[in-house]
Amino acid sequence: MFAYQKNQRFFAQVADCLEEAGSKELEALGASEVKASYRGIYFTADHRALYRLNYSSSICTRILAPLLTFDCHSDKYLYNTAGSIPWTELLSLENTFAIFANVSNSNINHSQYAARKLKDAIVDQFRESCGKRPDVDPDNPDVWINLHIQGNKATISLDTSGGSLHRRGYRKASVKAPMQETVAAAIIKFSQWDGTRPIYDPFCGSGTLLAEALLHQCLIPAGCLRDRFGFEHLPDFQPELWKEVRAVCDRGILPLTEGLIGGSDSSSHATAAARKNCRALPGGNNIRISTRRFQDLEGIENSVIVCNPPYGIRLESERGAKDLLEELGIFLKEKCSGSVAFVYLGKESLLQQVPLWPSWKKPLNNGGLQGFLARYKIR
Repeated sequence: MFAYQKNQRFFAQVADCLEEAGSKELEALGASEVKASYRGIYFTADHRALYRLNYSSSICTRILAPLLTFDCHSDKYLYNTAGSIPWTELLSLENTFAIFANVSNSNINHSQYAARKLKDAIVDQFRESCGKRPDVDPDNPDVWINLHIQGNKATISLDTSGGSLHRRGYRKASVKAPMQETVAAAIIKFSQWDGTRPIYDPFCGSGTLLAEALLHQCLIPAGCLRDRFGFEHLPDFQPELWKEVRAVCDRGILPLTEGLIGGSDSSSHATAAARKNCRALPGGNNIRISTRRFQDLEGIENSVIVCNPPYGIRLESERGAKDLLEELGIFLKEKCSGSVAFVYLGKESLLQQVPLWPSWKKPLNNGGLQGFLARYKIR
């Protein structure tokens, strides 16, 4: 019996700064005994809740099912202990697999080396019992296995998500430096938008914020376009229960009121990508997207504004960013009365270029890169 089967405890990985938001989402989706830690959340879930969490979570990156936790002071002990796990209950010769590892403050001090020792233990076990071994696919494996070693304490887990949950499947086209989907989902949640007034993104890029607003408002499961999940490889997977969970979630999807979600961008390439991406989701045809500079908009009054203005590699110079953000602040002040704006930027110093005083600002990292979200209430 694996560790998760004994205590029904799992671990959800989240981006830095999203532990609290992720905890609230997990509880809302049926998790219990939720406890946040650094860049992750421990929780308890039965089979039904585990399937629902993977299918519907918009903030979690991966959900791991611990197989075994043990003291690990050497690579030899890692190899021998990993070799005691009954891998044929999780993998077959027809499956591909990959290992992602993280080590810190331990005698084994190299993540790739630790991953290779675990891989050796798995394939050697198969060779001894089957005469053959499953293949490794580092890009799109059937089974993802996680190895975490900290302070010479190792945990080997199966990734029940089957790859990062930020890969929703709607990103059919992209632009330079797109926002990560889980970060966009967090911005929508932090905005507390409830659909009682429109939401608009004047720098929509490839439409990530618009798509996440659609998922949020219409109760569309974030994993609705994914064709497989890692929990299907757990030895106690219940396929009929999974079909039931998915059907119940899908029946809860609501239609999108036309005109409720909209966006624009100065780039026709970006707006074409945004239309294609949004239309991959149910109701995405009802999102209004136009090709216009924000300076040319008549105004965005009595609305929720969410945006990720270009900066860094998306803009050629710091001077250009300063001018653009100054113009954005003037636009918000003069043409967006009654609205509340949530502006996301990669540097806290850039927020100082917006000539408005934020009611709050908070760190929010995007794909490992530092970022900050600020809220501006426009009178």
